[in-house]
Amino acid sequence: MRRTPRDEGSRWLAQAEEDHRWADHLAREGGYHLACFLAQQVAEKALKAFLYAQGREIVIGHSVQRLCGAAGEFNEGFVQWSRRWSILDGYYIPTRYPNGLPDGIPADVYTREAAEGAVALAREVLDRVAELIRGP
Repeated sequence: MRRTPRDEGSRWLAQAEEDHRWADHLAREGGYHLACFLAQQVAEKALKAFLYAQGREIVIGHSVQRLCGAAGEFNEGFVQWSRRWSILDGYYIPTRYPNGLPDGIPADVYTREAAEGAVALAREVLDRVAELIRGP
């Protein structure tokens, strides 16, 4: 049986929430580069949750900014929120690969402050999308 759009969105949102739990843990325990990457993933999955909940059958891409643009077709607020959240796109590649940085490795570059900021932004995305999908 095929899922309803809301059920599919809720499924993606549940995974984003679980990923956020681990991102928060990593930010507290010193896995700063991984926390930053997971924060980007949280935002990506939450935005995809919103788009699936709106009835989109295929949602492709990883960019928070682009996903916000697509979500803006259903709710204009995403255009404004994108200005804040799109910084998370900067954590997609360089947090994982040494050649994404000019020198050093991700494990040595990212800080607690960066991780906590990324995790907080991801929480904003999650909260906004959860409110839109589930209601206040």
